[in-house]
Amino acid sequence: MSVAQSQNMTAITIDGGKGPASALRPVQVPMPIPSNDQLLIRVRAAGVNRPDIIQRLGSYPPPPGASDILGLEVAGEVEQAAGWWKAGDKVCALLGGGGYAEYAVCDPRHALPIPAGLSFEQAASLPETVFTVYANVFEHGGLKPGETLLVHGATSGIGVTAIQMAKAAGAKVIATARGAQKAAAARTLGADVAIDAAQQDFAQVAKAEGGADVILDMVGGDYFGKDIDALNRAAGSSSSRRRAGTIRRCRSSRSCRSRRSSPDRPYARAMPTRRRGWRPKSSASCGHGSRPARSSRAAHAYLESGTHTGKVILVTG
Repeated sequence: MSVAQSQNMTAITIDGGKGPASALRPVQVPMPIPSNDQLLIRVRAAGVNRPDIIQRLGSYPPPPGASDILGLEVAGEVEQAAGWWKAGDKVCALLGGGGYAEYAVCDPRHALPIPAGLSFEQAASLPETVFTVYANVFEHGGLKPGETLLVHGATSGIGVTAIQMAKAAGAKVIATARGAQKAAAARTLGADVAIDAAQQDFAQVAKAEGGADVILDMVGGDYFGKDIDALNRAAGSSSSRRRAGTIRRCRSSRSCRSRRSSPDRPYARAMPTRRRGWRPKSSASCGHGSRPARSSRAAHAYLESGTHTGKVILVTG
């Protein structure tokens, strides 16, 4: 159904404003009306992220002016053009909210073209994780070719993306996950060394491999002390010169909050990402676990279970 034919759309809302995954339900809501400088995107797929869960629980309200519908990343076609985009362009985008719906509005600066060969489902897994990894690993961590990245939570959406981006940048990757099966999955994704953190001391393994120059930590807690121990302390190494900024304690909700509250932050990530060559080789792993939009309850429960590998995607049409 075209925009001209309907003023309503299906979206996923939270019954009662907050609650468990079972509180999610599809309803008819008014379509968003884009301003002259906003894209209107026909959403074909939306990424499911932990900030969505935190918002569903009532602890992560959208910024002023943003949609209170869940969903921070989407892929689809441009319905109403803005900026340098044309109607019909296939894009993936980072949003302030509103992704769990048939249509969403977007700052045109926060959209990226869908790389050739990727489906909407695959592309919807990219914006949040790619921007998060770029900011933490490359911008703040300063990872360079030939250096070593230690990434925890290797089979999470961010972990999967970090492994692939670091390898594409010419770095060595040491990855940790809990359980032999997840460690094996990390190795399949490209990690040079995969550690079952439930059975092995990751700091000792990392040190035996020469130490880490940059550490991406989505776990925190008692991992932090071991992170310090795992750092490369070779005399004159780049890590010894920037150790205070080397460990990126990446909490998805925290790192996303700064981008969600300021429209210029995602733009600052999108432009260097495009300049670096926006051609991900594959996001099939990131898109593992796709769920149809009307199964949003199951998708949230699946993400909360921690049994997934990569991203969980809602398919909207």
